Amino acid sequence: MEEFDVVIIGGGPAGSAMASYLAKEKVKVGLFEKEIFPRHHVGESLVPSCNRVFEELGLLPKLEAANFPKKFGAAWTTYNSSKTFDHDWNHYLEADADIRFDERKQEGVNLPYTYHVNRSKFDQLLLHHAKDLGAKIVEGADVFDVKFQSPKEVIVSVRLQDQTEQKVSAKLVVDASGRRTFLGSKLNLKVKDKVFDQCAFHCWFSNFNRNAFEKSEYIYIHFIPVSNSWIWQIPIDESTTSFGVVTQKKNFPATSADREKFFWECVSTRPELEAELRKATQSTDFKVEADYSYAITELTGNNFLMIGDAARFVDPIFSSGVSVALNSARFAAKDIIEALRTGDFNKSSFENYELTIRKGISNWYTFIGMYYRLNVMFTYFVNHPKYRLQVLKFLQGDVYDDSHQDLIREMEAMVHSVESNPNHPLHNHLGSLTAGRLKI
Repeated sequence: MEEFDVVIIGGGPAGSAMASYLAKEKVKVGLFEKEIFPRHHVGESLVPSCNRVFEELGLLPKLEAANFPKKFGAAWTTYNSSKTFDHDWNHYLEADADIRFDERKQEGVNLPYTYHVNRSKFDQLLLHHAKDLGAKIVEGADVFDVKFQSPKEVIVSVRLQDQTEQKVSAKLVVDASGRRTFLGSKLNLKVKDKVFDQCAFHCWFSNFNRNAFEKSEYIYIHFIPVSNSWIWQIPIDESTTSFGVVTQKKNFPATSADREKFFWECVSTRPELEAELRKATQSTDFKVEADYSYAITELTGNNFLMIGDAARFVDPIFSSGVSVALNSARFAAKDIIEALRTGDFNKSSFENYELTIRKGISNWYTFIGMYYRLNVMFTYFVNHPKYRLQVLKFLQGDVYDDSHQDLIREMEAMVHSVESNPNHPLHNHLGSLTAGRLKI
């Protein structure tokens, strides 16, 4: 039986980053990935906090060489000419909004941009980087069982591509299995988020005229007049652009034909977008991402921890997925290396990681919840000089401390003032998605 210090389940951004962090420290690490890379994955736009991880792992030269489109900022567009009110309701601010990442200096982030990525190429690049650093990578290897034998031994059972089975041992197992949530499901720790019941329907188009939009290198989020719904627009390469509609499950058609019709119905609510998209050529089939918001009640335990989507997934409105994956590996690696030093693999050894990542995800969750409750308020705060940099810190992915509490309190106060006054000018803009938030 092959022995490792750490076994990682899954080779997406979280698993690859974890393998890289540990291999850099000469930890004997084995990563088992069910699929054979490259493979398609959604989540194509990054935020600048990812750059901090890339810098620490020595990945930036490879990302630059891969020639991924540079992402300098983000823009939100409205479907009508409505404007948001100032706090005193005696003047207006534009409902559209945009930000540049270089407006705020980030510690440990030296570039004024991050990247839009073809996830097939990006994920493979990260996985190969971990291998280059010394991690053992096995693709086509389906982990189907984990048994916690003793305080210092975990037995992991793997089914290989030729259907043979193999057991390996480790002191610690890291679940980076993504939305498969292998350990969370096995240990009955997974809780469905009944509030954010969103689904996404997406595909790629070639030769879309991004220059029709002022900031062609940005990610665009287009508001549409469908409850709690929006459209993303993400550059993938010089000629390819990703588009997706995110909506509540109750709006989502059952058949592929009806979904394609629904996609174009949503696009048609933004005539300036539809005019350009109709000229482009659809280059991939439509894909569906459904039932994707959930929580895990315990992220760590004796001899295990969960990172990335295996730990939690929240609605992707602010491109948080890869950032949370990479940073969860960054935080968890510190605790793992210390646990290997002391030989203590009890849950308490991973407390710093769990507290940090829960705080960050809670901040994201609250912020996203208020966005859906009153999305015109979001553009108000982006455009307001007093709050702009605080919002930008969120959008850069720096969410793992308590510095956001003033902003959150101000946003909650505004939402409350609108909710409590049926005659408020913004009352009819309230969404319904945040009632009874899942506080985990």
